[in-house]
Amino acid sequence: MYTSHEDIGYDFEDDPKDKKTLKPHPNIDGGWAWMMVLASFFVHILVMGSQMALGVLNVEWLEEFHQSRGLTAWVSSLSMGITLIVGPFIGLFINTCGCRRTAIIGGLVNSLGWVLSAYAANVHYLFITFGVTAGFGSGMTYLPAVVMVGRYFQKRRALAQGLSTTGTGFGAFLMTLLLKYLCAEYGWRNAMFIQGAVSLNLCVCGALMRPLSPGKDGRDPAGRESRVPPAHSTESVKSNGQLDRADEKEGSPGPEEALGDPAAQACQEEAGHRRNVCAFRVLKTVSQLTIRVRKGFRDWYSGYFGAASLFTNRVFVAFIFWALFAYSSFVIPFIHLPEIVHLYNLSEQNNVFPLTSIIAIVHIFGKVVLGVVADLPCISVWNVFLLANLTLVLSIFVLPLMHTYAGLAVICALIGFSSGYFSLMPVVTEDLVGIEHLANAYGIIICANGISALLGPPFAGWIYDITQKYDFSFYICGLLYLVGILFLLVQPCIQIIEQSRKKSMGGTHV
Repeated sequence: MYTSHEDIGYDFEDDPKDKKTLKPHPNIDGGWAWMMVLASFFVHILVMGSQMALGVLNVEWLEEFHQSRGLTAWVSSLSMGITLIVGPFIGLFINTCGCRRTAIIGGLVNSLGWVLSAYAANVHYLFITFGVTAGFGSGMTYLPAVVMVGRYFQKRRALAQGLSTTGTGFGAFLMTLLLKYLCAEYGWRNAMFIQGAVSLNLCVCGALMRPLSPGKDGRDPAGRESRVPPAHSTESVKSNGQLDRADEKEGSPGPEEALGDPAAQACQEEAGHRRNVCAFRVLKTVSQLTIRVRKGFRDWYSGYFGAASLFTNRVFVAFIFWALFAYSSFVIPFIHLPEIVHLYNLSEQNNVFPLTSIIAIVHIFGKVVLGVVADLPCISVWNVFLLANLTLVLSIFVLPLMHTYAGLAVICALIGFSSGYFSLMPVVTEDLVGIEHLANAYGIIICANGISALLGPPFAGWIYDITQKYDFSFYICGLLYLVGILFLLVQPCIQIIEQSRKKSMGGTHV
């Protein structure tokens, strides 16, 4: 089983030494490691699952604010896009604060975004509160959840990541039902307020992300460097305090100059000692934080912006262009399907079993099945990847032609299954750039996917506003996706050219 673009574990400080020191730890591949899987599973439900269910709220926003579909779709797209785009930059927080603190802060920010959005007076207000605030909080919580699973597992890392990220499919199914129920019973504003309270469980998931004890090289696997001089213990503070007190006594006036009784003098000395200790602790904390931030920023900068050599790989550049077009074709149905169902008067049947839930459920099986098939020795991963992409783009083209619930359900099932190719993306990326550049390369791919998710749904809504039909939205997005697939064909074309060149060179030598 392979991990998807949602599954990849960004270990910003991985090196061979760390892996050697982590192996004997009792929680590696067992013990608390499975609590990491559980925490990550719920993070995927609350973050990625909620975003896949935003089509329900999109319908409510259209009715409430009476804005164009293109403008309204920007709210969901901002939330989805920012969650992915900020992914690489969250590494700075992880290197500085650690995964646990980053995830807890992200849970609070995400919940704040949901609650503030309940008081929205217009769509532009939602851009800030939900698109930016909730999206940024989602990114801060999502990435540490993936990182910690990767750090707690060595032998069964793929299995652990696969189990944890099935939360995306389950979340899309459950959150769609939950938001539909809350909107029907309490209205969309109260539904967002309640969802904000539910999102506070992200803080609980973050609290479960207990860092592993430092390895022999002194590094904290939670993303913080233990090489930074540790804070003084109580004993060392006391010893320093005694030295400070001795210095004070040396510079203090003699007994003949002392004023007041001995008890008052002792209180003054104790107060001065406490002030000195507090000042020392503050200075020490500031110096530690400064060193940690500088070290974290240096590691983050070299890890992502030091990867310029990746862009000399023509096939990888083509892969980036594919990523720019691909993800929007998966996201657009989630955002606009509820509105399409409403336009086709299929709301009753869709309320029984939402089409977005069909995509989510089949997506889980698609990940597993495509991963198993691609793992067979007689099958090329690249060919499976291309075939799944072609199936998805054909489904996008056919979807506007379906006007019955049964027809839409079949197409949604195809979209969900074929989009399981996300589980093959890390393998394809590794084939292109090698294992040593996988993390940096995947950070770039995720940013490209985030841009695609950010621009795709508003573009589809804008096309609808012009044509008053969603048909052209899916056709144009399908064409753009087809352009991305053409970029994917660069890889097999280069391989064919190289093979023919080698054969011709071998023939001339003979």
